[in-house]
Amino acid sequence: MLPGIRIKVVLALILLAGCRQGQQQDGVKSTDPPQTSVAAPQFEADSAYAYTAAQVAFGSRVPGTDAHKACGNYLIETMKRFADTVYVQQTIVKAFDGKSLPIRNIISAFKPELKNRVILCAHWDSRPFADKDTASTDKPILAANDGAASCAVLMEIGRLLKNSHPAVGVDIIFFDAEDYGQPDDSKLPRQEDTYCLGSQYWARNPHLPGYYASYGILLDMVAAEGATFTKEGTSMRYASSIVNKVWEHASRIGYSDYFLYRETAGIIDDHYYINEIAHIPVIDIVHRDEGTDSNFWKHWHTHQDTMDKINKNSLKAVGQTLLETLFKEGLS
Repeated sequence: MLPGIRIKVVLALILLAGCRQGQQQDGVKSTDPPQTSVAAPQFEADSAYAYTAAQVAFGSRVPGTDAHKACGNYLIETMKRFADTVYVQQTIVKAFDGKSLPIRNIISAFKPELKNRVILCAHWDSRPFADKDTASTDKPILAANDGAASCAVLMEIGRLLKNSHPAVGVDIIFFDAEDYGQPDDSKLPRQEDTYCLGSQYWARNPHLPGYYASYGILLDMVAAEGATFTKEGTSMRYASSIVNKVWEHASRIGYSDYFLYRETAGIIDDHYYINEIAHIPVIDIVHRDEGTDSNFWKHWHTHQDTMDKINKNSLKAVGQTLLETLFKEGLS
């Protein structure tokens, strides 16, 4: 090809490419392949910490108390600022000691028109007694980590989802009356299924008829310094593929020190009842510590579960991992 002709051909190709680009900008459908990666928004640990402190400031959120009612109102009003729709599921449940507990499950829906949905959940109530403490065991705990922090992580995710949308619909659920279970030293006859009363009710009576989600992730005690999350046995039994997916996302973004590749014994938590009753595969990201008698966080169900135990790095590790998981859903 002669030099002059080559120059003309190049110029023609440049002009043609410019015309095609202009056509695409003017609304002509592009033939480019769909994106296979969407950047997740950055989780703000300071914001999650503030949401934790706001809940703890109400005091112990024991069902039937003024603090419980006020905190529930706060959660509802906050989530209404973020979500497309907020459902409040109110009912009365019977506790192990015969008390009738007024409870509210709070469900915040993002992109409710999407059929493919993911649940993110936590419990928002606090334990009415410190049965694992050495003093004042009959007094309620503040539950900064065992409840408030997990909700705070999901509140921050809700704030981000207001303007950033993954390829799936998301339902954030705050379950009530999770921690009103019968203590080991109770003088009453032993009863089954006394924990997780709110999630048991929701699993039998979902907020929408025929509701289903592809899977769910439960958070419990996620904010202590140096928190470690193992592949908990109940999660592996019902939803091992979800566990592995979440742990891989955590490792990929640098949080393998938190999300350990080690399996531990199964526990009964909210996820157990959703798996068993609603048949939705749900996993539990819960602090496990094999160095304690309970194999849980060392301040579990004690009066030491206070704001000074909340660590922003742990909040960030869990929150960012959840966001990475959500924003990679539905992508090849």
